[in-house]
Amino acid sequence: MEYLLRAEHVTKEYARHRALSNVSMHVPEQSIFGLLGPNGAGKTTLIRIINQIIGADEGSIWFNNEVLKPKHVHEIGYLPEERGLYKKMKVGEQALYLTRLKGLKGHEARKKLKEWFERFELTPWWDKKVEELSKGMQQKVQFIITVLHNPRLLIFDEPFSGFDPINVNILKEEILNLRRNGSTIIFSTHNMGSVEELCDNIALINKSEKILEGEVHQIKKAFKSMIYEAEVDQLQKPLTEILDRRFTLIRSEKQNGIMTIRVQINGHSTTNDLIEALLPAAQVLSFKELTPSMNDIFIKKVTGKFPLEK
Repeated sequence: MEYLLRAEHVTKEYARHRALSNVSMHVPEQSIFGLLGPNGAGKTTLIRIINQIIGADEGSIWFNNEVLKPKHVHEIGYLPEERGLYKKMKVGEQALYLTRLKGLKGHEARKKLKEWFERFELTPWWDKKVEELSKGMQQKVQFIITVLHNPRLLIFDEPFSGFDPINVNILKEEILNLRRNGSTIIFSTHNMGSVEELCDNIALINKSEKILEGEVHQIKKAFKSMIYEAEVDQLQKPLTEILDRRFTLIRSEKQNGIMTIRVQINGHSTTNDLIEALLPAAQVLSFKELTPSMNDIFIKKVTGKFPLEK
């Protein structure tokens, strides 16, 4: 597998606080990589090191099989969590200024900006001052400025913060388009549920340490809970008699005559075994696997127990 970016054993300390502790991660080319973890875990520190805003105390960053150098800055687009545009400048004027700083010529920059502004329905705001825009509109402008020069690597730090659900979906689709067109994307967030549909690979960071890394589908497969939920009716005998040692009854709840049960399958037993145990003694109305979310997996990794097991 080809990696566009590699972090190798990166450590960073501030006074008495260790922000990163021996963190390594590998970002495949033309993928969406989720850098996940709670606030304060060390994600933003790692991003700042990648952007050469600060340096690592130990370890190294590799970009396109080279040790990261100042020349790579123009190949990286960074949308920080702390948004910031000049409030008194006109939107179009400021966008042109910032894109020119990234190496685009005036005519090319204006043409591309006009296309993006039309796509994001920002054209009427071209000659307005930034302070006249809503927070969401300002974030759209910054997103456009970040991606306009077609960098090989895009880093988005909490990109959905402040957006309503409609604009979140628009932004998600644009991120998927960027990957389809060749970009590699690092997507940093503490909201793990928001990236499951986007990410190909993830790294989980907690308290300055990487605790998990890999392909999303492989991680979810490895953390398969074997917990199932069923709705049953017309129970002929107690659940304790129906479910033998092959199964652990986690929860049962009766509402409007219908019993909802949550059961974990143990050992080498299968879903067929569970259904066969239920069918002679109840009418099974529904049956589904409870697939752990990335948030569930994080909690399992940290505490040793799935929330589903409660």
